[in-house]
Amino acid sequence: MTEYVTGFGNHFSTEAVPGALPIGRNSPQQVPFGLYAEQLSGTAFTAPRAENRRSWLYRLRPTANHPPLKPYDGAPLLRSAPFDEVPPSPNRLRWDPLPLPEKPTDFLDGLTSYGGNGQVGEQGIGIHLYAANRSMAHRAFQNADGELLIVPQQGALRIVTELGVLDVAPLQIALIPRGLRFRVEVDGPTRGYVCENYGHPFRLPDLGPIGSNGLANPRDFETPVAAFEDEDVATEIVQKFSGALWTTMIDHSPFDVVAWHGNLAPCRYDLTRFNTINTVSFDHPDPSIFTVLTSPSETPGTANCDFVIFPPRWMVAEQTFRPPWFHRNVMSEYMGLITGAYDAKAGGFAPGGASLHNRMSGHGPDRASYEQAIAADLKPHKIEDTMAFMFESSRVIRPTRWATETPLAQLDYDDCWAGFTKARLPE
Repeated sequence: MTEYVTGFGNHFSTEAVPGALPIGRNSPQQVPFGLYAEQLSGTAFTAPRAENRRSWLYRLRPTANHPPLKPYDGAPLLRSAPFDEVPPSPNRLRWDPLPLPEKPTDFLDGLTSYGGNGQVGEQGIGIHLYAANRSMAHRAFQNADGELLIVPQQGALRIVTELGVLDVAPLQIALIPRGLRFRVEVDGPTRGYVCENYGHPFRLPDLGPIGSNGLANPRDFETPVAAFEDEDVATEIVQKFSGALWTTMIDHSPFDVVAWHGNLAPCRYDLTRFNTINTVSFDHPDPSIFTVLTSPSETPGTANCDFVIFPPRWMVAEQTFRPPWFHRNVMSEYMGLITGAYDAKAGGFAPGGASLHNRMSGHGPDRASYEQAIAADLKPHKIEDTMAFMFESSRVIRPTRWATETPLAQLDYDDCWAGFTKARLPE
């Protein structure tokens, strides 16, 4: 059974072998058991203490112990910033679910890029889906370009990392720090979404007038305890660096960290534990009130990326159009559906599917949802058996060529807003 310690961004100390962690210093002349001390830094050394993220690892071999890397030609549909294959489009886009693979495909080779923005090494995001049916046997992935927020939609994942093991099922998420090596094991067909964050690491949003509690509670984030593999077996390392993939081979498992301490670590979170804050009087709240994690930009209050969910919740607003209102937004919204139905769409948006509403593109409920909402009896109503989410960014999300040309694209998406009747003004 996998063990976890709790808290978001906490400083943890954990050892798989008693006595493996040095006491009182990070890099002693002689590390216990002859282990190698190695620091993994997720921020600049001189970042403010509250922003600084780093961990010290004590391992059987240093990660520097590998031959030169060579270009890797797998993951044929994985792309990276600046996402300039095709011009960005103001059109509203929606896609059917990504099909599950017919031939053996692991998490890495099953990544398909839908779009993104910004620039690797600076700010921005990449948005990908994965579809896999095979575990990553004797191979590991390391992303130097950004941290990865993984959102399973179908099938559970077992994510083996240098710092421990995460078991992540649908309605849970995993956050993998930039540069950390990991492999993904599956037991059957799996599918889900990935946000690759090039910018400031994800963190919990400030609560402001909400107070000290609510939304995602820090203690519900779970980080694995130290666990290691002592295996002398040939293993492929695939590294994403500056938008390209590279590969090399080592003669041992890279998951050989016997002990570690610090505040840069993978974690998982159960979305069903989110404490939803909602209106108890009138009007539909801004979607920002559903933010789980945020990656800030250089502009205060404006996110490089927000991860927002729409979970089960009570609707009690009086004299109010309860679904999300029609709007144009300076933020760009990529939406996915994990399970159930989304309350602003009567059809066409299936679990595993996706939609993109870019900056200032008018959108909102489709006509069927609108007509149902304006005629509804406004008694308390609970939205149940659903979980939708958004990757919301302050930059335009530029789709990949694949995303614009795939048969999964719903070319009739605009039709869901056709047929609205003209408002009737008094004579």
